[in-house]
Amino acid sequence: MSVRPLRKASPGAAPYGMAAFVDVETTGLDHRSDEVVELAIVLFAYDRSTGRILDIIDNYTGLRDPGRPIPKGATAVHGIRDRDVRGKRLDDRRVLSLIGQADFLVAHNASFDRAFVERLYPQVKGKFWACSMRGVPWKDMGFASRALQNLLRDHGIVPKRAHRGADDAASALSLLAKQDANGRYYFSYLVERYESQGANLHSGAARGAETVGRRARRQEKTQRFGGGAPLRVLFLPFRLAWWVLRLPFQLISWPLSRAGRGRKAKDR
Repeated sequence: MSVRPLRKASPGAAPYGMAAFVDVETTGLDHRSDEVVELAIVLFAYDRSTGRILDIIDNYTGLRDPGRPIPKGATAVHGIRDRDVRGKRLDDRRVLSLIGQADFLVAHNASFDRAFVERLYPQVKGKFWACSMRGVPWKDMGFASRALQNLLRDHGIVPKRAHRGADDAASALSLLAKQDANGRYYFSYLVERYESQGANLHSGAARGAETVGRRARRQEKTQRFGGGAPLRVLFLPFRLAWWVLRLPFQLISWPLSRAGRGRKAKDR
């Protein structure tokens, strides 16, 4: 992949950001019943002002045993067979580390990859995803198809293996590193979406976290004794006793106060 390497600036420091391209290969199309058999993540640095992809920071690709035979139709697409994944597991710590370092995640047809990744790793829910298929106006630029393999062919990019995690991720980044007819980097369209939509997402998440924090602190103040029983329940007998003690005085004072109000009404 031809990208400009980072020199003096450190990844993640302004004006540089980090994003991660994610690609999954699966046993089928339904994230509720099908399973991931391969996961690839490429963490990369980009220029926040121009959207130029600068350098690959780190990457990970792992196979995963789905616990069932891989359908022949799926193998015909990605070429992954049962014997390739038998007994294999993803490195969860490494996956979460790479995702955690990214400002946002990118995938081609992100709704598909996102559903599978969030099912495997619920911890990443709330992370902003940008779609390189829908987030770049390919058809407005004159491309007949938004499918990754077609876009790669249109730009003269030849992947080593189509529909394999690491190769698709690397090829997609090579595509996003290119410029349109106006000299704008394709990836800048996704950065723009992240900055406009992701900021609202993060501020909403922060407000939600603050609300949860306030609720937790309030609950902690009211739950002290009896295995967390609320104080108002514990003090209910004392409140009832106080009401009973006040009742005779209220019965005596009520006719007097009523008569007083009657006199005031007549005086008006």
